[in-house]
Amino acid sequence: MKKSIITVVGKDTVGIIAKVCTYLAEQKINILDISQTIVDGYFNMMMIVDTAAAPVEHSVLADALKSLGEEIGVTINCQNEEIFDMMHRI
Repeated sequence: MKKSIITVVGKDTVGIIAKVCTYLAEQKINILDISQTIVDGYFNMMMIVDTAAAPVEHSVLADALKSLGEEIGVTINCQNEEIFDMMHRI
């Protein structure tokens, strides 16, 4: 299993989750956990995904998700779990 953390932040609009999840399904990426909230019109989602079966490397995936975010008006970041953990260690 190769875990990655995906965060999506931006103004709430219809279809954000659908578009992100559709892209992930097309790339054979399994969603292991998902949490989303909307606060005062702002959308915030965090996903833990398994990228082991993805046909593309992590850097390609991260760039594609960033581009998707620009298309739909949100910011999407994708990090390897190990890097995410190291960045958030106390």
